[in-house]
Amino acid sequence: MPDVGIVVVSHSRSLAEAAVALSREMLQGKDVAVEVAAGLDDGSFGTDAMAIMAAIEQADRGDGVVVLMDLGSAVLSTEMALEFLDDAVRERVTLCPAPLVEGLVVAVVAAGAGLGRDAVAAEALDALMAKQSHLGAAAPSGGEAAAAAAAAPTPSPESGAATVTASFTVTNPHGLHARPAARLVQEAAGFDARVELRNATTSSAWVPATSLSKVATLGVLSGHEVEVRAVGAAARAAVDGLVALAARSFDEPAGQAPASLPAPRRATSAEVPVAGSVRTGETPTPVPASPGIGIGPATVLRADPTRLVLPADAHVGDADAEHAALTEARAACRAVIAATRRSTAEHVGEGEAQVFDAHLLLLDDPDLVDEAEARVAAGEGAAAAWAAAVARVESAMAALPDPYLQARAADVRAVGDQVLRELLGITDPAADLSGRAGVLVAEELTPAQAAGLDPGLVVGLVLAYGSPTAHSAILARARGVPAVVGAGPEVLDIVEGTVVALDGATGELVVDPAADVLARMQERAVAGARAREDAAALASAPAVTRDGVTVLVGANIGSVEDAREAARFGADLAGLVRTEFLFLGRQSAPDVDEQEQVYVGIAEALGGRRITLRTLDVGGDKPLPYLPMPAEDNPFLGVRGIRLCLARPELFADQLLAVVRTAHRTPVNLMFPMVGALAELTSALALLDDAVARDGRPRPTDLEVGIMVEVPGAALRARTFAPHVDFFSIGTNDLTQYVMAADRGNPAVTALGDAYDPAVLGLVRAVCEGAGDALVAVCGELAADERAAAVLVGLGVRELSMSPRAVPGVKQALRQVDVGAAQELAATAMAAGSAGEVRRLLAQS
Repeated sequence: MPDVGIVVVSHSRSLAEAAVALSREMLQGKDVAVEVAAGLDDGSFGTDAMAIMAAIEQADRGDGVVVLMDLGSAVLSTEMALEFLDDAVRERVTLCPAPLVEGLVVAVVAAGAGLGRDAVAAEALDALMAKQSHLGAAAPSGGEAAAAAAAAPTPSPESGAATVTASFTVTNPHGLHARPAARLVQEAAGFDARVELRNATTSSAWVPATSLSKVATLGVLSGHEVEVRAVGAAARAAVDGLVALAARSFDEPAGQAPASLPAPRRATSAEVPVAGSVRTGETPTPVPASPGIGIGPATVLRADPTRLVLPADAHVGDADAEHAALTEARAACRAVIAATRRSTAEHVGEGEAQVFDAHLLLLDDPDLVDEAEARVAAGEGAAAAWAAAVARVESAMAALPDPYLQARAADVRAVGDQVLRELLGITDPAADLSGRAGVLVAEELTPAQAAGLDPGLVVGLVLAYGSPTAHSAILARARGVPAVVGAGPEVLDIVEGTVVALDGATGELVVDPAADVLARMQERAVAGARAREDAAALASAPAVTRDGVTVLVGANIGSVEDAREAARFGADLAGLVRTEFLFLGRQSAPDVDEQEQVYVGIAEALGGRRITLRTLDVGGDKPLPYLPMPAEDNPFLGVRGIRLCLARPELFADQLLAVVRTAHRTPVNLMFPMVGALAELTSALALLDDAVARDGRPRPTDLEVGIMVEVPGAALRARTFAPHVDFFSIGTNDLTQYVMAADRGNPAVTALGDAYDPAVLGLVRAVCEGAGDALVAVCGELAADERAAAVLVGLGVRELSMSPRAVPGVKQALRQVDVGAAQELAATAMAAGSAGEVRRLLAQS
């Protein structure tokens, strides 16, 4: 496989390094040599031919180098640098007249995919800038080939070329929303092929898989079948790659899908507070979007009606100048969005930051950019051309039937407005929310604005429009800011400074509340704040019930950073380490040394607390590219978890050896997933004994072994497994879907797949009764629900594991439990007729 290097030549070192950082985010762990030759030694702007020569030599691994440059002296310096190179090296260099940032991102992805030098340059040239005219015929060696490759027409599937086809079913709860769609586009762009998609369920038209906006207009929902076809040198690899990506749910962790929110409750006239409520018979009912009580003076963010109006007499330069202006505006916005993404990942979370990946892709979306550039070529100004292209794409998304996908039109508008303001030289007075305090009232917020909310100042958020699935709402929830959305344009008429009270869990919104209403809301706010403060203050203390029973509270984690967060929130241990994060998104399995290093790193990040390492839990629903598996009609009932590990003992043996070595350094629980039969457990234990022998030391004294109970049969036969294990950990997510025959990824049966169903609670009780001296834990979503703490303890559970941020609240809920009363509550819950009855019972207890 070719190993092509990339060199970035720029007058600004900070710009070049930021562009390289952005491009590396697209690599998914692949190793590409990317060198920077930018700026002068004294820190000033400029380019140095000798530095460029050294960068080329450093990046060259034998298969050549592609160089991307600024205009002007950057090109001249690079051409001079070529003169100093050895002839053999010079012949392997392609000067690529592609846009620096856009071209770099594409070039790095192409190089990471193993394309050759000319193909890498050709891919970068898809975002061609005006500087092509500078290099043109002067490009040495591979430059002409790259330009020719870029100019060559790509055959369409209808042209007679061999076409590879396949189909896949989307299982993500919200279909192809921003994150999975962005991941699909990134994957498709990495192949030397033209790839197209269509929604077979709705019989849509074919669209290019490299256009985020076009993919979004397919309106792909959970359960829809998508057809994919490709033509070109890597057509088969492209199709197989997208099918595998879909089987992995587009690498979207289960916890990152936008949370389901309660449907808005319509208030009757009798429920509407008399004093100043915005709820009337003629106005919309606000929709709950982020839980919590917010009370404070209104800060109204009114849009400037003139800020994006295109001047009627705007001067329009020649096509090259307008094209360059559009490219520069997009590049400037890209740098801002990339910086926002980094800040959001650091201060809010990586999952929430991924919305900005979609924004970055939209900046280069061929559906947008090609139309805008065509309009420029036809004589329109850059601003007018861009605005028209954005308006068309936004309208197409807004017209989609699914509300969640409709909300993605706001992303197009946000990115479009950002570029347009850059073109017009206008600063958005509402862009910076720093210093804003009280209850913020606005039409809508962009994701960047929502990510920048300061919960210490902004106590609540009221949006006239939007939806609870919009990224602004998702980010408000992540920031812990109470919010209601869809409150109607009337809220924009609220007088600045007027007291506003809102409940982000119910949608209640009251403007200038009467004294009794304000007092009631304040009491709820104080109670909620006090509860959170009390929980946070005791987060690191053990959770001991009123009658002295200690319940361990752990965290479910999937990385070293997750472990650090778990320690910050007071987790007693890592109740579940999803080790598959080490195996996914790469072309070969991690070796024993790498696994041991990461496992020990997780333990160290947790301050030496015990870690529960679940062995590799992949299979038909989460395939590995280096572990081919036959297609399964129902992968959730197929070869996954322990079944796959036993079928691939060489992979399993290395992981078990890494676990044994780790357990000599830190306390470890080893947990086998998806165990349904005693023979599976005994086979796994025999392989563990082999790993101990292979290590050459006695069995670690701090190593305990258990199974994850997800299969109903294992729950019913816990007594059979008990003599062989130290603990059981019940995965209520999978257990519920198997018990209720309700796919947890299928919204049509969501109501059936309720972990509060008495049948599920009965199986939890069966495990506890059959466990003997073995500890019983719960690591599914039910464990994070504070309302469930009492009933789970009453059933016999003595460890709960959840997302790190839920730990303090659950510990506090456990401290209010009396085990005797909890046992009575559990018995009543198991006798209930439905999950709904159990929920009502817990609400009253």
